[in-house]
Formats: sequence, structure tokens, C-alpha cells
Amino acid sequence: MKMKRKISLVAAIAAAFAVPVLVGTASAAKTEAEALSPKAQLGRVLFFDSGLSEPAGQSCASCHDSGRAFVDPDKNAVTSKGVIPPLIGSRNTPTSMYMAFSPRFHWDEKEELYLGGQFWDGRAATLEEQAKGPFVNPLEMANPHSRNVVEKVRRAAYAPQFEQVFGKDALKNDDQAYDRIAEALAEFQRTPQFAPFSSKYDAYLAGKAKLSKQEMRGLRLFEREDKGNCAACHPSQPGPKGEPPLFTDFSYDNLGVPRNPDNPFYKLSTKHNPAGELFVDRGLGGALKKASEDGKFKVPTLRNIAITGPYMHNGYFRTLEGVVAFYNDRDVRPQCDSNKVSEAEALKSKCWPASEVISNVNKDELGDLKLTPREVADIVAFMKTLTDGWQPGK
Repeated sequence: MKMKRKISLVAAIAAAFAVPVLVGTASAAKTEAEALSPKAQLGRVLFFDSGLSEPAGQSCASCHDSGRAFVDPDKNAVTSKGVIPPLIGSRNTPTSMYMAFSPRFHWDEKEELYLGGQFWDGRAATLEEQAKGPFVNPLEMANPHSRNVVEKVRRAAYAPQFEQVFGKDALKNDDQAYDRIAEALAEFQRTPQFAPFSSKYDAYLAGKAKLSKQEMRGLRLFEREDKGNCAACHPSQPGPKGEPPLFTDFSYDNLGVPRNPDNPFYKLSTKHNPAGELFVDRGLGGALKKASEDGKFKVPTLRNIAITGPYMHNGYFRTLEGVVAFYNDRDVRPQCDSNKVSEAEALKSKCWPASEVISNVNKDELGDLKLTPREVADIVAFMKTLTDGWQPGK
């Protein structure tokens, strides 16, 4: 699997940077509004419009907060609340940052891997497809149909702006208008606000910053195939043409993550969760209806990882230290007696609960890394250099 990861990485990087994304710089003279194209400006308005849910009250930004790297503003929430209490999703909200670089979802014949797409399970092939989902998800913005969303845009104060971008009668046809709403949202997500590349590590790669001794040790461990081996799935070096690293290869993996006993989705009514406490998230396998892909979830970018917890598809891990500890000795520690053990309890008891999906668990690249406590801390220290907005002296 290590070799397959290394080979597929080249194709993933090439595909990612084929996306026409604007890369922001600290010296950019234009204001954010001036820098946006008319379509992206419209997308920004749509992204922050809390009137597009049913009932009104929730926008895209409600679960993707620009002040917290576009994840849920509540750092204690393992999943995000829908607009209709007490409905709530089953998965942790992923960051929207850098997702414009994800290739279209596809099967790579050469590497025999699924790559790209959006959402944890890749069920949306593109940003445009992803943008359509939350509007009509009953556990999110809860519109009964896409035409309800279109009608709200028709009545919005920015309807003339919509027609300026897409032309007269752009809102006349429901299906076409909904496609254009998604197109504008995707355009906004392809702007520098979602991909600033402004972390301390970016400054280090540009020769404008030095990593501390601990951070440098962490980087070396992160990249060593015989140690952390994190870069196998989270590539840390510039691409073939000098493209900044994205810290994901856009593949899918079953890491053996336990079910999260604190996931409120388990307690929803049978209408929204027929399986109740027995619910199992099949991930990519569920989206594709393929048992061979059960338990696999998209490899997330590690950019801004220090401020986007909790972690994993179900928010099981509250801390980066817990994540690295799990990667380090998942297959070494004894299994906990119960599958309803939190991260804190597992670390204290020195055991790990069973995987939520026991098939397809990746045992080649993690589970017995033989890292010392200091090495775990070093890797965490390095990952904290990936937070955007770094400034010298801070």
C-alpha cells in the first residue's frame, strides 16, 4: 500500500491543481470584495444567506464558519445541528477549505483506488454537486425540494444580482436556476478565502520562516516511511511544478475509527435513524453500495487541523494527541470491553474500542508505528504549523 500511495500521489496532485483556483497572497492589494468575480460575489451572498433554509435560520456558513476554518463554529459539537431542532447530522462537518482542489470523483484504473469528490463519502463528484446537497437534506437546511430554494432566491433582494451574472430570466426555470445557484456557490469556494496557503509551514517552504527544533523533528517523523509515515496519505512536499502541498491525496481509507458514543444522531427517531443505536456508517461503501469499500472515508486535508477538531467522520477524537496516539498503537493496545468508550476514557484505560467497521481496516500504514510519547508530541507540534494566518513572532 505504501507504494500505491506514492504512485497515485503524482496523479492526484496534477488533477488537483488543474482546478482553476485563485491563490491568495499576503501582499494582495485588492480588497476581498474587489478580488471576487461577479459570480463569486453572488456565491458569497448565497453562502451567508440564512433565509435559504426551511424554516429560515440556517445558511451554509452556519456549519462552515469562516472564523474557524470553515467548520462548525461549536468546537464541542461532534456533528452539526439542522435548522429543525432536534434534528442533527450523523457526521462531523468537514472543512470547506482547499476542497476546490479535490479532483472529480473517479476510479483510478491504474492504482485501483477511488479518488476525489466531495463529502466524507465522495457522493458528490464536484463542488457544484456538493453545494446542492445541504439545501434539501432534512437534517440540514430541510427544504422539501430544490424549487423551494429557487423560489426564495427569486424573492431575495439579490435576485437582480443573480440575473446580472447569469442573464435575464436566469431564475425562470427551476432546474436550471438550481444548477446556477450551485455554480455560484462553487465559484465562491474557488477563491483565496478558501485557499490562502498562509501557514507557518508555507512560509518555511518559501524560506521566510524557520521551524522550531520540535516542529522540525515532527516534520521528519511525519515524512519517514518507517516511522510516522503520515505523508503517505497527507503529502507534505510541493508538487511536481512547485504547487504547495495540500496534505491529502484525496483517497479513501478505513482507519479503524471506533463508533462515537457521544454522537447525538443515535438518539434520533426511527424516521431519521431507523437503526438507532445500531447505526453503522459505511462511508464510501454505503455511497457506492459496495461492501469492499465499507468503512472508508475521504482523507481530509491537514491544513488548519489544529483548529478544526473534533476529528474523523464521526468526531470521535477531541484532540490531535489522541489521533496520533491511535495511529501509533491501535493494533498494540488491548481492545476495550465496551464499544461505548470515549477518547478520553480509552486513553486513560490504555485500550481502544473496536472499529465501527471491522472490514477493510488499513493495517499497512498505521496501527503499530512504535512512536515514543515525545515523537507523538513532535508530530502534533508540526501539524500545528499548518494553520493559516501565521505571522512572524506569533
